[in-house]
Amino acid sequence: MIPPAFILVRPQMGENIGAAARAMLNFGLERMRIVDPRDGWPNPKANAMASGAGRVLDAAGLFPDLPTAIGDCDYVFATTARGRELTKPVMTPERAMEHARALSAEGKRVGILFGPERAGLENEDVALANAIITVPVNPEFPSLNLGQCVLLTAYEWRRQTVEVPAEVLHMARTDLATAVEVEKLGDHFEERLDEAGFFFPPAKSPGMRLALRNMWSRLNLTRAEVQTFHGMLRQIVRRRDG
Repeated sequence: MIPPAFILVRPQMGENIGAAARAMLNFGLERMRIVDPRDGWPNPKANAMASGAGRVLDAAGLFPDLPTAIGDCDYVFATTARGRELTKPVMTPERAMEHARALSAEGKRVGILFGPERAGLENEDVALANAIITVPVNPEFPSLNLGQCVLLTAYEWRRQTVEVPAEVLHMARTDLATAVEVEKLGDHFEERLDEAGFFFPPAKSPGMRLALRNMWSRLNLTRAEVQTFHGMLRQIVRRRDG
């Protein structure tokens, strides 16, 4: 799979180029192309802002114009909130990167255009693209800076190409308690609650015990938490009998 090339068209500030490089490397992308940067290239402000992503800048290709920069691309996306004068598919970043992934898997070369900070891509730029990427932002304030737009697109590429579970339980130097450990904790609680006369009246006792057992199994307790509960009960008994 050939990762897409992120093509910065006439970028104005070195800091924004550096921020784009940092965002790309955050999500495993390193193919940057720079078209006619306003302040020349290389740019020391870009390296300062890249904050560890200097290798993306070091390998970046410098191009005099957009047609040259996309010359080897089989499919080109243009990121813009405009371009309504042009008849093209308009995709969300999620759908665009899904399509980019499919193209890349076939060995196609994909380019993604990002416009200059002040006004974005011109229609002449967008006309060279096969499709448009538009981020569904607040219509009353649709402006995204270069780094933000690169970050959103790179994130969607990464999400489409790497299997990441939607939710995990982070274990802080412990393990989940086993069923036996949870059962013993339930026994301990019931013993102390029996002593305190909690299971009253007797006719309701079986249902109350069942509800407690269901609660313990639902909590996904860790071994450390089980030991903490045992310690709490022991301390209560010590204070009671002291």
